[in-house]
Amino acid sequence: MSIIELRSIRKSFGTLEVIHDVSFAVEKGEVVCIIGPSGSGKSTLLRCINGLETYQGGEITVHGERVDTGSSRIRQVRTRVAMVFQRFNLFPHRTALENVAEGPIFVKKEPREEVLARSRELLTRVGLGAKIDAYPAQLSGGQQQRVAIARALGMKPDAILFDEPTSALDPELVGEVLAVMRSLADEGMTMVVVTHEMGFAREVADRVLFLDGGVLVEQGSPEAVLSRPQHPRTQDFLRRILPS
Repeated sequence: MSIIELRSIRKSFGTLEVIHDVSFAVEKGEVVCIIGPSGSGKSTLLRCINGLETYQGGEITVHGERVDTGSSRIRQVRTRVAMVFQRFNLFPHRTALENVAEGPIFVKKEPREEVLARSRELLTRVGLGAKIDAYPAQLSGGQQQRVAIARALGMKPDAILFDEPTSALDPELVGEVLAVMRSLADEGMTMVVVTHEMGFAREVADRVLFLDGGVLVEQGSPEAVLSRPQHPRTQDFLRRILPS
């Protein structure tokens, strides 16, 4: 069953079309990795799925409900598809626990004590049980990103969108975030991941999409796209970034 569907999506900034006729679906429990050069429209596409950007053509649906930034139900749609950003986007004046608990308490109106207990469990799950009272400035980048993942999980989403979740991290911190993401994939979380981490895409993805110039150039299994790409543009991109 498809959780997310994109049909002929077009997105422009002024006269510049950055997404051109992109269509794909994400099934329940599937991990889809989107790769491609900088500026190819990957992050913009994620923001369209979550209703953070409007799109000018086509249709995006979550469980059959149209993603429409002008809809009175867009907040409810967003609670079903959480997002983890490149730069963490934590509230600096709130502790790790408060960052995780805020959405369920204030957006979903869930009981405070119940949310706080679940938030503690989620922080422990991502290896931060000892940091629940720490503020973001007291945490490493990797720890902040793991708080952001716990925050996304706190909304009990049907899917999580990851926008280059390790690109702002020092190299030695990347592994701790990818380990949490691997565990989520193993548990069956539906995930759409924009990433430059080809090893992660190869190991964890069910499907890899190559986006270039706003066009979905090629898609398939990690083995097919990363080891036997058919399109010359995919071949050229991978030749440049993968060790020979």
